[in-house]
Amino acid sequence: MTKSEREDAKNLARILYMQGLTNKEIAQKAKVSENSVSKWVKDNGWDNLRAAQNVTRTELVNKILRTINDVLDRAAQHPDELNSSSLTDQLCKLAATIEKIERKTSIVDVIEVFMAFGKWLQFRAQVDDTVTPELIKHITQLQDLFISEQMAKNV
Repeated sequence: MTKSEREDAKNLARILYMQGLTNKEIAQKAKVSENSVSKWVKDNGWDNLRAAQNVTRTELVNKILRTINDVLDRAAQHPDELNSSSLTDQLCKLAATIEKIERKTSIVDVIEVFMAFGKWLQFRAQVDDTVTPELIKHITQLQDLFISEQMAKNV
């Protein structure tokens, strides 16, 4: 396999991995070994990208709202805690977290947009000769670099 063919296989593997396929399925479709796929996943942080892609803003807000509900349920079972400062503090912190999530664009949002754009490019390539596999490959590489740099800033 040439270097170019290997890069093409790696790019295909990344797309398939982000779509949720198993390493075995990816290896079969990209015509590489499962070990290669596992190495790419590990070396390029694809597992973090896929995890970030699957945690949406709505899911985070819903989880926090469930937590607030649990806190209030516990307080209702212990009425003496309803006026406690720790309860108020907990609720204020959870509300502030929701506000930050609603207001701030996160790396998750960026990944969601990049994934949607990648799917659109694949569709567009079927009807537009200027959208070549090389162009898609280059855009994907730039997107990966952007995400990596943003994640490094936030660590």
